[in-house]
Amino acid sequence: MKEKNKYGQYFTIPEIASFMVNLISHGKHSRVLEPSCGKGVFLTELAKKGFTNVTAYEIDRCLATEFENVKHESFISSPLEIYDVVIGNPPYIRWKNIEPDLKDELNKSHLWNKYFNSLCDYLFIFILKSIEQLSENGELIFICTDYWMNTTNSSTLRNYMVQNGYFSEIYHFKETPLFEGVTASLMIFRYIKSKNSKNRSAEIALFNYDSKRKSPELASLLQKSCFKKFEIPQFRANERWVLATKAAQEQLSEFEHSCIKKECGNLFGGGVQINKIGDFCDIGNGMVSGMDKAFNIGDVESLTSTESKAIIKVLKAKDLMPFGHKNESRYFFLQEKISENDFETNYPNIAKHISKYKQTLMKRYDYGNGTPYWEFVFPRNLRLFNRKEKRIFVPCKERISNKDHFRFSLADEEFMPLQDVTGIFKKKNCKESIEYITAYLNNPRIFEWLKFNGIIKGYIVEFSEAPIASIPYRPINWNNKQETIIHDNITTYVEEFTRTGNSNMINMINECFDKLFSNE
Repeated sequence: MKEKNKYGQYFTIPEIASFMVNLISHGKHSRVLEPSCGKGVFLTELAKKGFTNVTAYEIDRCLATEFENVKHESFISSPLEIYDVVIGNPPYIRWKNIEPDLKDELNKSHLWNKYFNSLCDYLFIFILKSIEQLSENGELIFICTDYWMNTTNSSTLRNYMVQNGYFSEIYHFKETPLFEGVTASLMIFRYIKSKNSKNRSAEIALFNYDSKRKSPELASLLQKSCFKKFEIPQFRANERWVLATKAAQEQLSEFEHSCIKKECGNLFGGGVQINKIGDFCDIGNGMVSGMDKAFNIGDVESLTSTESKAIIKVLKAKDLMPFGHKNESRYFFLQEKISENDFETNYPNIAKHISKYKQTLMKRYDYGNGTPYWEFVFPRNLRLFNRKEKRIFVPCKERISNKDHFRFSLADEEFMPLQDVTGIFKKKNCKESIEYITAYLNNPRIFEWLKFNGIIKGYIVEFSEAPIASIPYRPINWNNKQETIIHDNITTYVEEFTRTGNSNMINMINECFDKLFSNE
């Protein structure tokens, strides 16, 4: 997978191809298809294992020229023929990056027009057409990125797969560096086409992540000790695909059940809706300076009174901790529009500092605004951040490979977030305290829910506006005296923790939430 061409091909290495060929359950004389054979590594491995009836397609006529069983034409336009096994590494191309001739081919494809649109990716048609060409109980074995398992644009593909078969095995590698230069979260799956897929579970194998693992060690993929295995219920149509055990899924469902809007009835009635953070909070991504070291005036020794008024306190992702922060920075941020001469005259010490970076600042991408070099290039959500109230900050991206918590940090009103931080503010209709919301977001229940339902790439959870807004929320029933007391206690404990750092407060906060969630 080191090389890529205009057809979206990342070329598989022999260790991976061998691992996948070993997953085939059909006999050596079964009909096998490789729909995008690239340099032919799968063909070589199939031949080594004794498979004799193999057909392959490769659209790039410069590749796999030494194999007699390769048809140098597009798999997308090829006739529908039936195979027992389809195996390979399908191409990955986002629609916007697809070559015009390939787009024209897709627009002429019956399957593409039936199931997909211009928001879908090239990978989708390879998966679906491969399944179309499988015999009953035929198997599809692909290696690909995992992003499509939960994106909105791939919902038609996922529903098709649920309706036409089931997954027997999924090997999930997350960020394991299988191939040099490829950082995508990869998976290998074995899918069975079947009219009888009810009551079947899928075996999930999570690769034991090791950031130091290098490509030459890939022979260890064949060792079972490299995987943590467990079973999950089979995926269902129109639902998010969650790689969690049945017990874990039941816990997630129970958590969501506690967040149901009471006026909408129960889970089994119609019109059920979940309270979400977005219903109670306003959310915005932090401001973009375009060059942080230019605006960070921590090294400027003296400032005039005018300059001091243009200084803001900012928090970056590295500063954040659960419930609070460990560092802060001072940045020059000018909201008024002035001339360069006025800038140099009114802000002489800062101008001297920023002018060192003038040439670079003038080359910033300025979103078409012709931004002066002394201004932030994109002060987005400024109206939100100018609110005179406490706010919650969280890193826009959070790695969870080695932690069991997120960093939702409570900050005073004078702090502003930079581009790697997202801010959360109470809506006017929210009766719960900002301390309660901070504690709620830092609760282990939220970590578990986001681990399976968040926007995740590898081990990175994304916290932009939409993912945060989608988090289920448990508001207080203010007519319930016990819940009111729990809310007030949580607020008090958060205030105590942020003031003193007393870790006992965290245990008391979590105990309060245990009582709240058991009060159903």
